[in-house]
Amino acid sequence: MRAPDLPHGKPASLSKRAHAAVRMEMSMPDRTHVFARLEHVNISSSDPDRLADLIAQITGWTRRWEGPAMAGGRTIHLGDAQAYLAIYTNPDVAAGFGKGAPMNHIGIAVSDLDAAEKLVVQAGLRPFNQGQYDPGPRSFYFLDWDGIEFEVVSYE
Repeated sequence: MRAPDLPHGKPASLSKRAHAAVRMEMSMPDRTHVFARLEHVNISSSDPDRLADLIAQITGWTRRWEGPAMAGGRTIHLGDAQAYLAIYTNPDVAAGFGKGAPMNHIGIAVSDLDAAEKLVVQAGLRPFNQGQYDPGPRSFYFLDWDGIEFEVVSYE
């Protein structure tokens, strides 16, 4: 099984645990397999342009679409040909989301973790929990201006 491509066209490497899971899946001939992939995540932001600009700098993603949305709002679809982050706002969206509510974090894989961390700092945000899980990629976390948590990882 080929690892998926990361932003900037570099292939991701699968962890030992992921390889074991793939081998186990392939050894179960009686299971019905349906192809599935995450197509988008939709979040609210008090300033979608500011968030889209930062995520675009970190990932190299582009604005696939942006325009009017429900409840007098506006949405930006930021991503690539495979998936995107929908960043929504309306006049009632306010900053200050509680950590872990309603989700834990959004994970983004990049080819250059150090460069991504510098961009987060330049945006006036504070990276935290820098490290590496076993098995797993190097990563760091940051909270955006509304309190939405992002994990940035690198398999390089």
